[in-house]
Amino acid sequence: MKSNRRAVIVGLFVLIGLALLAAGILFLGGQQKRFVSTIQIKAVFNDVAGLKTGNNVWFSGVKIGTVKRISFVGSSKVEVDMNIEQSAASYIRKDAMATLGSDGLIGNKLIVIVGGTQRHPPVDENDQLRVREALSTESILDTLQVTNRNLLKITTDVGSIVTRVRSGRGLAGALLYDSTIVRNFQSSMAGLQRASANAATMTNSLATFTAKLNRPGTLANDLITDTTVMRDIRTSTARLKQATASANDVVADVKQATQKLNNGNSAIGVLTSDLSVGNDIRSTIRNLNSSTKKLDQNMEALKSNFLFRGYFRKQEKQKAKEAKEAEKNGLPAPVDSTR
Repeated sequence: MKSNRRAVIVGLFVLIGLALLAAGILFLGGQQKRFVSTIQIKAVFNDVAGLKTGNNVWFSGVKIGTVKRISFVGSSKVEVDMNIEQSAASYIRKDAMATLGSDGLIGNKLIVIVGGTQRHPPVDENDQLRVREALSTESILDTLQVTNRNLLKITTDVGSIVTRVRSGRGLAGALLYDSTIVRNFQSSMAGLQRASANAATMTNSLATFTAKLNRPGTLANDLITDTTVMRDIRTSTARLKQATASANDVVADVKQATQKLNNGNSAIGVLTSDLSVGNDIRSTIRNLNSSTKKLDQNMEALKSNFLFRGYFRKQEKQKAKEAKEAEKNGLPAPVDSTR
C-alpha cells in the first residue's frame, strides 16, 4: 500500500511539473512569438547600446516582434535581425525607420519602428529598414555635464558682475549708485522729450503746410497742379534770361566805352584824362566869354554910330511889329537874336 501511495504522489508531482513546464514553454513562446506567423527584417546600426537577443520590437507603441540575432557586418557595423508578426508587417512601410529605445527610463533596450508613408508598399521578407540614430544615455549625460559646467561658469560671471555693480564700478554700477550720472541721464531724457515734442510740432506744421499745398486756389497748389501757371513761369523765366543777356550786352558795351574813355589815345580819353587838354579847354572858354563881351560892347557902339543907326532902328521896328502880331495870335514873342 505504501509503495502504491508513494507512486501516486510521485506521479502527481511529475504531472504537475510537466504542466508547469508546458505552461512555461507556452508563455515564453508567446513572449518570443514562437507560435505565430512571422517575417524577418533587419537594420544596421553603428551602436546598439546594449541591445540583446530577445528584446522587444515596437511599432506605434505596440509590441510586434523580437530581436532574433545580433551580428557584426562591414566596418564595425551591427546588424540586427528581427522577427515581425505577419499581421503587423502589412502596416510597416518600406520607408519606415528603425531606432533604439528603452523600456522606461532605465529599462531594457528595444527597437522602435517609426514613420512610413502610404506611397510605399509594406515590408517583405529580409527587407532592410533605414536607421535613425537615437540619443544614448551617455551622450545625454555628457551634454548635461557640459551644460552644468557652462551654468557654473555663467553663475560665477554673474556673481562677479553683481559684485562689481554693488561696489559702484562699471557703467551699471555708476547708473545705480552715482547720483550725478542719474541727474545727467534725467536731463538727457528731458532733452529727448523736448526734441520729441519739437519733432511732433514740426510734423504738425508740415502736415498743415501740405494741406495748404493741396488746397485748390492757392498759389502753391497752382504752382504744383496748374500747367498754365507753370508755362507762364517758364515763359517769364525765359524772358528774364533774355533780359539778363541784354543787360550783359549793355554792361559789356559800357565796359568797352569806359575802356575807350580811359584810353589816352582817343579824343574822349584825352578830354577825360589829359589835364593839360582840360586846362586848354578852360582857357579857350574863358577867351570865348571875353570875346563875347567885347562883341556885345562893339554892337552897342555900332548902334550909336550914325552909319548903322538907321539899320538898327529898322530892325527894332520889325521886331516890335512881329511881337504885336505874336501877341495878337497868342504866340510867344520872338527872341532877340542880336543880344
